[in-house]
Amino acid sequence: MFSRPSFAQAYAVALGLAGTVAAGPCDIYASGGTPCVAAHSTTRALYSSYSGSLYQVKRGSDGATTNISPLSAGGVANAGAQDTFCAGTTCLITIIYDQSGRNNHLTQAPPGGFSGPEANGYDNLASAIGAPVTLNGQKAYGVFISPGTGYRNNAVKGTATGDGAEGMYAVFDGTHYNGGCCFDYGNAEVSSRDTGNGHMEAIYFGDNTVWGSGSGNGPWIMADLENGLFSGSSTKQNTGDPSITSRFITAVIKGQPNQWAIRGGNSASGGLSTYYNGARPNAAGYNPMSKEGAIILGIGGDNSVGAQGTFYEGVMTSGYPSDATENSVQANIVAAKYATTSLTSGPALNVGSSVSLRVTTPNFDTRYLAHTGSTVNTQVVSSSSATALKQQASWTVRAGLGNSACFSFESRDTPGSFIRHYNFVLQLSASDGSKQFNEDATFCPQAGLNGQGNSIRAWGYPTRYFRHFNNLGYAASNGGVHDFDNANSFNNDVSFVVNTGFA
Repeated sequence: MFSRPSFAQAYAVALGLAGTVAAGPCDIYASGGTPCVAAHSTTRALYSSYSGSLYQVKRGSDGATTNISPLSAGGVANAGAQDTFCAGTTCLITIIYDQSGRNNHLTQAPPGGFSGPEANGYDNLASAIGAPVTLNGQKAYGVFISPGTGYRNNAVKGTATGDGAEGMYAVFDGTHYNGGCCFDYGNAEVSSRDTGNGHMEAIYFGDNTVWGSGSGNGPWIMADLENGLFSGSSTKQNTGDPSITSRFITAVIKGQPNQWAIRGGNSASGGLSTYYNGARPNAAGYNPMSKEGAIILGIGGDNSVGAQGTFYEGVMTSGYPSDATENSVQANIVAAKYATTSLTSGPALNVGSSVSLRVTTPNFDTRYLAHTGSTVNTQVVSSSSATALKQQASWTVRAGLGNSACFSFESRDTPGSFIRHYNFVLQLSASDGSKQFNEDATFCPQAGLNGQGNSIRAWGYPTRYFRHFNNLGYAASNGGVHDFDNANSFNNDVSFVVNTGFA
């Protein structure tokens, strides 16, 4: 008679205590008869024997690329190789490789029903440094998805189609989300367009309530089945689907003819709980399903690009995994020991201190980041300048309003107003206390890209940095669709020396 293994037993299996080599998540799925048909991670290998490429990064300085592999077979990504390759410039994640051997790689999402933000309709690529973590003490990087960023593969091999059975899990940042549509990982349309109810089966994470919800205020793990985010059989609400509070979360969705389930848990400790297990939603088009088999990350099936979130690892399987198999996978994830690490580097900033930010671009290095009314600009400031100008060029460092691991900059002469980006233009605005304002006013310093001082990137858009351009302030990327994204002089224009505040 089959008996479900205890969490302790599953933990032992995941650690490899029953054998000489620790099994990876996809080894565990295979042993359960539901092998991975896609396996994506920028943080670690998902098979015990995998030593190939995890992801590719592209350098902003010269467009060169390199692949990042595990430090050893089955191990954590070689973040040091990325840091060396990207030193003194910016890097983007261009490919997330499929470890299953089926070449189901994820690349820049193409135009769809909703156009992407780039001039050619493609989605943006993620910063390679936006989501640093450690696994068992070793540094790695996740995939930080800002609105407008997305990855996709519309020519996939082996994923479920029609009403075929499949499972999937993903490890996300449980604190990085919004109500936009739709932060997904999983099965979607091959056309990048909405082709009807039941044509998707993807994990959704966020607090969108347009279609359905769980209990509390969110965020929730739900299923994006196209034209609906579902927490259970109802089209509206499953109170058994809880709001998520963990920093790292394991999100599980699985489906087979007239049955599907949502499971979830803390990726850093404990087991999985089942939030729903039962019949397909009681609305037309979802039973039977009409899955198409493409794979998406960070976007909706029709390329909806309003969502944000962070992805560390995830897989899709052939067949409907047992709870016991998923419990062993969860134990393996817990054993990987995901943990947070510093989001900042370079010269330290001290909360409560007054600072002035000096431009380092040659011929402009007597200018400081200041403001005139709500406009953030650069002005020539010195010790002999008028008191009002000194105050306009001075900022009080605060703990980040949207993430206390980074910083916010409060005006010295207009207390309660902070530098924020809005449509990627820097402006001085009074705080309204909203989640959006707090995130837009949070910035993470790193060592200056030109070797001087700090470069200060936007927490919610880590491809974008404080930049002066024509003496105005922007949140600019290293190349892009706006004039202020021009790659010329980028490293100089985004590097500021932090001095004691004039006021």
